Amino acid sequence: MKIEEQKEIISGFKHLELLANQVVEGFISGMHKSPFHGFSAEFAEHKTYNAGESTKHIDWKLFAKTDRLFTKKYEEETNLRCHLIIDNSSSMHYPKLKKEEPFYHNKIGFSVLASAVLMNLLKKQRDAVGLSIYSDTYEYYAPEKGSDRHHRMILNKLEDLLENFKEAKKTDTVTFLHQIAEKIHRRSMIVLFTDMFQTENREALFNALQHLKHNKHKVVVFHVMDKKTEINFNFDNAPRKFIDLETGEEVNIFADTIKEVYEEKVNDYFKTLALTCAQNKIKYVPVAVEENFEKILTTYLVEKQMFG
Repeated sequence: MKIEEQKEIISGFKHLELLANQVVEGFISGMHKSPFHGFSAEFAEHKTYNAGESTKHIDWKLFAKTDRLFTKKYEEETNLRCHLIIDNSSSMHYPKLKKEEPFYHNKIGFSVLASAVLMNLLKKQRDAVGLSIYSDTYEYYAPEKGSDRHHRMILNKLEDLLENFKEAKKTDTVTFLHQIAEKIHRRSMIVLFTDMFQTENREALFNALQHLKHNKHKVVVFHVMDKKTEINFNFDNAPRKFIDLETGEEVNIFADTIKEVYEEKVNDYFKTLALTCAQNKIKYVPVAVEENFEKILTTYLVEKQMFG
């Protein structure tokens, strides 16, 4: 997809930040019977204002809506530090989008919008956010901060990922997860978006993921995939050429002849990932680009409550 076409798609939603806000607000509106205590539309816990108390912490926005006085129960500048990590290798830019498809229907677009959605939630709760992006190089790093300027800078970087795609970028997950782990010194929640396509051995990968936990961090891995083709291998029985987006290697096959074996191998791999993450106390969450972002938001809120 050409850069101009991708920009048109993004502008069609007006703005990444606006779209992320719409996702979060839609999620909040459905939380009336939520198990997450204290999450209102303003994302602050409230208590009834009693006469004689200081008026400093009265929530005047809520007063305008309800005509009742409430005070916010917390006023911390920063409650949590969250570091987002995005795998920007070529395989993450699959599947190739059709002209009218929204940008979040491939893996990198989904990861970008999911990150923007989490950033929106973090901002509402006065939490600090940082960002790392890697492929065959460590492309970008921003430490955890909570200012509006910092959020805007990271959002601009996320938008760049949609506009600047270079082919044949391999994944060096192990190397850069170790480097990222060395950069995050204060206890944080670390959220990784990746398709888990990597050539390194699995033990090395899990050692790198374990390194992310070295300062008592909480690690959440969102395993991003295109369910239709990467999991269910839904192709017709015509001869097809499959191309490795990272190496350029090609293979010509009839998809239906290997569908059963492929799906068995994929399911085994997923089970191994889930089991090994569980053993290492890493939250492993498979997510498909065909899904909405409710699983992302729910996972974050549950893990934050457990984080303490």
